[in-house]
Amino acid sequence: MKCGYPLLVNNMNEIIKEKEKIKKQMANNNQITTGKNTGIKNKGIKSIKNKKNFPPKKVSLNFVNNMNINKKVKKSSSLLGLNQKSKRNKNIRNVNKKNINRNIISNNNFAKNKTFGNLNTKPKFNNNKNINIKLSYNDYELNTFDYRNAVLYDKRSCCQYYLSLLKEKNPIIFSFCPRKDYNSMIIKTCIFSLSFSIYYAANFAFFNDEIMHEIYETGGKYDIMLFIPKIVISFAASYYITTIIKIIFLSERNIVQVRRQLTPSLAYTISDKEKRNLVIKHIIFFVLGLIFLVFFWMLLSSFGAVYPNTQMFIFKNTLISFAMSLVYPFFINILPSIFRMCSLRSTNGECAYKISKFLQLL
Repeated sequence: MKCGYPLLVNNMNEIIKEKEKIKKQMANNNQITTGKNTGIKNKGIKSIKNKKNFPPKKVSLNFVNNMNINKKVKKSSSLLGLNQKSKRNKNIRNVNKKNINRNIISNNNFAKNKTFGNLNTKPKFNNNKNINIKLSYNDYELNTFDYRNAVLYDKRSCCQYYLSLLKEKNPIIFSFCPRKDYNSMIIKTCIFSLSFSIYYAANFAFFNDEIMHEIYETGGKYDIMLFIPKIVISFAASYYITTIIKIIFLSERNIVQVRRQLTPSLAYTISDKEKRNLVIKHIIFFVLGLIFLVFFWMLLSSFGAVYPNTQMFIFKNTLISFAMSLVYPFFINILPSIFRMCSLRSTNGECAYKISKFLQLL
């Protein structure tokens, strides 16, 4: 409670700070994009107003030139006949109207292209350049994702997934090798010592009168074939008892609940709740752990005092069953790795993915 609990609280606070940074970055990116959109619209509106108030220069120049042409035509028409005069005036008027219309259309298109470019095209914004948010997940989060999130975020290879399961299930690697998880090293080492005492007590529970009689008949020699069924059963019972203890008393599940919240306010409220749950968990773990250790100590010491020659038999069986717990994860983790990789590479692999999640608990 003095050394391990403050580290877990710091992990929760760091998660909340990360969520606040992400929220600020998203707000800044939204302001940048909205500012660019409003700026482009205002520029376009101003340019349209200016073009309406002040007609283009080309139109006015052509109009003046056409007026000069009309004056010259009127002067020359006095020298020509009446029929020729009327025909020429009609032709000149038609030509002038066509020139004026062409100039107006060309100037309007020039104004549109100058202000907007292409009217059919919309402005594009590269929001990805402004967003520098990288979501990273640890092995526990990736292993507990549902099928859709695993397809999106889990880009690990089969060997990487296999190693993540090995780090979680091997007692020595899990307890003493540093990992990027949200568990306390103190709790992990305490679970390791408690698990060894559980293996010791489970092997002692299978020593009955029949085994004691067979040891007496063999003259006190250690025959491993005699104890293999008992060792396997004690190993299976002790291994899954320790896995249940890990599921209940480790803190990673609680801290991941804080990280899965979408907003900093929800993460803050959930963190208060999970802090209380961690305090209760740690108190129950240490109280029950000390009770079981004292009970096993009294039971085994009294049995060793009455039967001193059988102490080494129990100790050897305990070492073999504990060695099996170290080797067992290397083989059992192959099955969930195969099912998971096949499910993620196929289009409809949700059923195989569920099987892999069940097998990774074994």
